[in-house]
Amino acid sequence: MEYEILNVAFQDNIVIVTINRPKALNALNARFFQEMDDVVSNVTNKPEIKVMIITGEGKAFVAGADIAEMVDKNSAEGSEFSRIGQHTFRSLEKLKIPVIAAINGFALGGGLELAMGCDFRIASTKAKFGQPEVSLGLIPGYAGTQRLSRLVGMGDALFLLMSAEMIGADDALRIGLVQKVFEPEVLMEEVMKIAQTLASKGPQAVKKVKAVTRQGYLMDFDKGSELEAIQFGSLFGNESEGEEGMMAFLAKRKPNW
Repeated sequence: MEYEILNVAFQDNIVIVTINRPKALNALNARFFQEMDDVVSNVTNKPEIKVMIITGEGKAFVAGADIAEMVDKNSAEGSEFSRIGQHTFRSLEKLKIPVIAAINGFALGGGLELAMGCDFRIASTKAKFGQPEVSLGLIPGYAGTQRLSRLVGMGDALFLLMSAEMIGADDALRIGLVQKVFEPEVLMEEVMKIAQTLASKGPQAVKKVKAVTRQGYLMDFDKGSELEAIQFGSLFGNESEGEEGMMAFLAKRKPNW
């Protein structure tokens, strides 16, 4: 598939996906979802890739969904457009490897929903966040009502969703919406450092941490703990990743993943 919107670059075992519609502030449209689904499918089939980074070109990460593409939809078409976006962002959660949102500017509406579909969010000091849908007489459509409360708590989520207030990087860090904040000129450099750190860890262990944490969050505590015990044990045994990691630790050498 030839990409019109996404620029996809590989750097060692890291893939960097840049949304490239700067004149439209990287607004999400149907073509974006098709292309992102294709990228996820391709990355799934590349075991050498250990981390994905998603960022935006220009002054926006993503400033929302493409209103011009949405305005003429009827109720059924609106629901279907919602489901398409939900499917794409859920696929990022289901992707086995870590997915990092490098938020370089505006992350509004569908853009914030995309960022929340990633495993964590690293922001520029100039980044802005918000769910402005109620100002248009709409609600978030890409599971923003579900993810935001899980990330920041019900009170902050409802305030942002109902007020449509836009917040800066410092407030986003304070409420736990983002994990780190850097100056714009070093954002990608710092995100790459984080990605390289993740890529240096036990690849199966990192994948299992993502899977067990995400699955366990939606489970009863005891069932989640049992899932953890099973996956913990799966990393033991002859020629396992856990054996290599522990042997390397005892021998004071780097593990050979």
